[in-house]
Formats: sequence, C-alpha cells, structure tokens
Amino acid sequence: MADFLYICNDCPRSCNAERTFYTSAGFCKAGLLPVINRVAPHFWEEPCISGKNGSGTIFFGGCNLKCVYCQNSEISRTPKGKVYTVGKLTDIIKNLESMGVHNINLVTPTHYTYAIVEALTKYKPSIPIVYNCGGYESAETLKRLSGLVDIYLTDFKYLCSDTAKRYSKAPDYPEAVKAALKEMLRQTGIPVFDNDGMLQKGVIVRHLVLPSSTDESIKIIDYLDREYGDKILFSLMHQYYPAGDAENYPEINRRLTKHEYEKVLNRLLESSLDGFVQDSDSAKAYYTPNFDTDSN
Repeated sequence: MADFLYICNDCPRSCNAERTFYTSAGFCKAGLLPVINRVAPHFWEEPCISGKNGSGTIFFGGCNLKCVYCQNSEISRTPKGKVYTVGKLTDIIKNLESMGVHNINLVTPTHYTYAIVEALTKYKPSIPIVYNCGGYESAETLKRLSGLVDIYLTDFKYLCSDTAKRYSKAPDYPEAVKAALKEMLRQTGIPVFDNDGMLQKGVIVRHLVLPSSTDESIKIIDYLDREYGDKILFSLMHQYYPAGDAENYPEINRRLTKHEYEKVLNRLLESSLDGFVQDSDSAKAYYTPNFDTDSN
C-alpha cells in the first residue's frame, strides 16, 4: 500500500500533526491504519449493549486522552496490537457479525476515524455500530460518522477544566464533550430499542465516579439532567480501582468509599435520567479484558 501524508486535526487537541498510514507526530502517536489489540464478543457492557450474545468488540490500541488512571493503560498509552488495512477491518466486522453478536463495538476509536469511515462506507453491517469513546471528540469529526454510527457510548469524565488537565492533559475537555454530545444526539435521536430490549439507536453517557470527586460527579448529573433528561441513557460506573499511574496521584490512589458512591447515586435517583448503575463488585481488575500486550 502506497503511503500518503495526512495533516490531522481529528480530535480536540488539534495537533495539526503529520500522520501516515503507519506513523504519527501527534499526541496519539498512531498512524492512520488501525492498530487492533483484541476482537471478541464482550458481555460486560450495559445490558442493552451486551445482551445474551455479547457485543462484538474491537479494541483499538492507543488513545487521544491517556488518562492517568486508565484501566486499559497497557494498550492505550501506545498503540499496541497489529496493524490492519481498511479491507481487513471490514473483514473483522463481517466476521463478528456472522457470530451473532448484537452490535459492532468500536472501543477507543477516535484516532482511527479515517479508517473507520472508509471501512463503514465500504460495508455497513445489518447490526448497530457502537462508537465507544472517551468523550473528547471533535464535533466536526463526528459529522463524518453521520449515518455510519448508530449508537454513541460516550464517557463524560469531567466538568472542571482543572480536573481534566490534571488527569487527562485536556483542559478543554468540558467544552469538547458538551459540543460532541450535542452532535451525537443530533445524529441518533432518542433511544430506540428492538423487541428484545437491545438498543438500536441512541446515546449512552457513562460517568466513572472518581475518589475525592463526588461534587464534580453530582454537577455532571445535574448538567445532563437539565440539558438532556430522557433524551439520553445514563450509566453510573462504580468500577474505579487504582490503575495506570494513579499511585502518583494520592487523592485517587484508592478505591471509592461506600459513602462516596451512594452520595452520587442518590443524586442520580433524584434526577430524571434513566439508565444503569453498577455495584461495588465491578471495581475489580477481573473485568478488564486480557490484551495481547506482546503484539506490535
């Protein structure tokens, strides 16, 4: 495959970096061709995503956030995995579809938007496409996915610029995620389910409660309740445990207390948001997938 040069501003970092199929000078350090670490049915997403047959997950290597507490840090810090052409990515999607999974779940896909658009333009499966991202998205880039993505499964990590800067080196995260969420909802509309309760279209917003950050979590719930209400689904996540470089940040180098989670949960129950909650058993490394950390 002949290489070419792509000047990348696909995410809010706006690196204006040179990317080729295999290399990048940008923050993500990823070439344009996707690095894929794991492909398999996954059963630990929200019930309307995993169902009984699993979600057909494609775990991409690398990330445009690289949060200090990332539980997938072994593949997110650098793009670890095997490089696939657009044609091979299409084959992976077809193979997962043939396995009877409920959807195709693109996990941490932002920095591979170029290849994803190419692949889904060539072949759009009969099952929903899930864009499973960290929320640090460019609304302009998301517009390129209009008609190709059916479900946005997005994080809403921070509402405070200082927190976003400290943990993800992204002080503009709050503004970016707000704009991205508006574009996501514009594309999908309100949640649509099939007769088996599986989500076919819509937006699920995830929020991981961090230690020492309950006030910010409550502000996020209040914002989403006020701006979106029942137009989205909300997923409150209790699965935090110290991972990545969390040991260097004393305030998050521990698990959530029962009081912290219940404080946020009680505010959620007072809101009009509908969706999902996790119990304390989810905060275990057991639920982090096994990655092929030797591949490159």
